[in-house]
Amino acid sequence: MKKNIVLFVLFVLPIVAYLFFASGVNSFITLPTITKNIPNLNQNWKSLNGEPVTLNKKITILGFAGENLMENSGNFFTLNQKIYNNYHEFKDFQFVFIAPNATQEQAQRLVKELGKITNVSGYHFVFAPKEEIEAYYKQLKLLGNLDAKGGTPVVYIIDKKRNLRGRKGKSVQGEAEYKEGYNTTSAAELHNDMVDDVKIILAEYRLALKRNNAYRKI
Repeated sequence: MKKNIVLFVLFVLPIVAYLFFASGVNSFITLPTITKNIPNLNQNWKSLNGEPVTLNKKITILGFAGENLMENSGNFFTLNQKIYNNYHEFKDFQFVFIAPNATQEQAQRLVKELGKITNVSGYHFVFAPKEEIEAYYKQLKLLGNLDAKGGTPVVYIIDKKRNLRGRKGKSVQGEAEYKEGYNTTSAAELHNDMVDDVKIILAEYRLALKRNNAYRKI
């Protein structure tokens, strides 16, 4: 019993306190699940560098890039500045974008441009027929839809167990709140909402890691 109390004081309370004071917008201590256990990526889909890409055991920012990657490159740079640059050094953190076939050249150009300002090792593009992308998106069970180009400016947080996480419940103001993704056309939304929520999901795993390490030492 005493050991459990000590563990709680040493490891749980500091994380809870951090989340409480760091979360100026989000009232959740853990980020709610929107869709449980979404499918992993189809392993027949080819990635930009030919390596396999998986959502398993990764914290993933998942996006659907559509056919006009370079036309929408501003969204990628905003997301890179607000989210990727802050968290890409976290070991199991990755960006994954699903794009229609025949957009590989655009993806290469985009990665090259991003590579001028950041380490792009955490970026992954995978390519598939548009109808397969649409079928995959439907399995996420979201309110939104892909556009005619097979994309959306909204990106999603996927945890290591392939649960899609977001906001569901009451806001700080006590109002009903539901957020399944984050609009990359809005720097304010990324800064005010997504930064806060990514902090929470990463803190969850830091807490779990510390707790597991502490139990091993007892």
